[in-house]
Amino acid sequence: MTVDAVGGVWRYALDLARELVKGGDSVLLAGVGPQPSSQQAEEAQSFTTLIWLNTPPDWMTRNAGDLDALSYELRAPIRDHAIDLVHLNAPTQAAGFDAPCPVVVVSHSCVVTWFHAVKGQAVDGAWAWQMERNRRGFDRADAVIAPSRSHADMLGTCYGPIARLSIVSNGARPVPKAERRQPLVFAAARWWDEGKNAAVLDHAAPLIEWPIFTAGSMQAPDGQRAVFKHAVPLGPLPYEEVRSLMTRAGIFVSPSLYEPFGLAVLEAATSSIPLVLADIPTYRELWDGAALFFDVRDPHDLAMCIGHLSSDAQRRRELGEAAARRSRKFSLARQAVAMRGVYDKAASAMAER
Repeated sequence: MTVDAVGGVWRYALDLARELVKGGDSVLLAGVGPQPSSQQAEEAQSFTTLIWLNTPPDWMTRNAGDLDALSYELRAPIRDHAIDLVHLNAPTQAAGFDAPCPVVVVSHSCVVTWFHAVKGQAVDGAWAWQMERNRRGFDRADAVIAPSRSHADMLGTCYGPIARLSIVSNGARPVPKAERRQPLVFAAARWWDEGKNAAVLDHAAPLIEWPIFTAGSMQAPDGQRAVFKHAVPLGPLPYEEVRSLMTRAGIFVSPSLYEPFGLAVLEAATSSIPLVLADIPTYRELWDGAALFFDVRDPHDLAMCIGHLSSDAQRRRELGEAAARRSRKFSLARQAVAMRGVYDKAASAMAER
């Protein structure tokens, strides 16, 4: 399974791999991109084998040819560890990928759908090559996975029909439920990503009584930055500290313009925290009836939602309980069962080629 130490794919891969290992499978994690922290590496190595590759992830290069080395780098690990199936966490990695076993591709996100959702336009310029590369990856894969129906629909809009496409929702380890919560709002994301909509969150902060605390990187590896003038930036935090803040905060907010799933929202929901979410198709699909929604471009609407909720303890309890109930639909055990089903389909598809 390929994994990127930056962003949600790392947590997705670790939690899924741990669940698969618990069920008796053997997993090798092959990382790309920036090296993991010592804490990340230790966590992975506590239950499986972790190797790191030289091939960059697609978002760290403007040259499609840089990704071709992945197939060669994985030849020895596939042979030496008797790998039965390759699980790639980016469609670009599958284009031209040569392996003697089935290849499954997960589309967690991509530049093409990001441009569609955030910019309202087709990808162009230096990123245009990703359209063709992703398309070849989808066509090469023996199975393709999207984490939500909304993201699958967007893939269809941007790329056209995709064969052997399945929907497998992400799962998450439950966050403990807090006995007492504090009067603060919490949000977690890679804030340098324009799709996370940091500006709307920051503009809403001075309009409400409760302070807004944000966890997550403010600067991208390529130097791109986000700035909070009113919300309180805590910067990148250890994973367990983020989980602790989810148990203490009174409200969790996600203002994202683009989310193929939204793993942080699921993790927060498991702790029975009330959710205030951007009104985007993914969040409506997954959380309608278990969250408050606001106009994604309107900080005043966000502030109004938070203001009403912060002044109504009973409503917060009701929404928190609704979020926790909904979160049980997205357990890691269910995800692992669904993934094994897709793996079996991929093996059958390869046998028929």
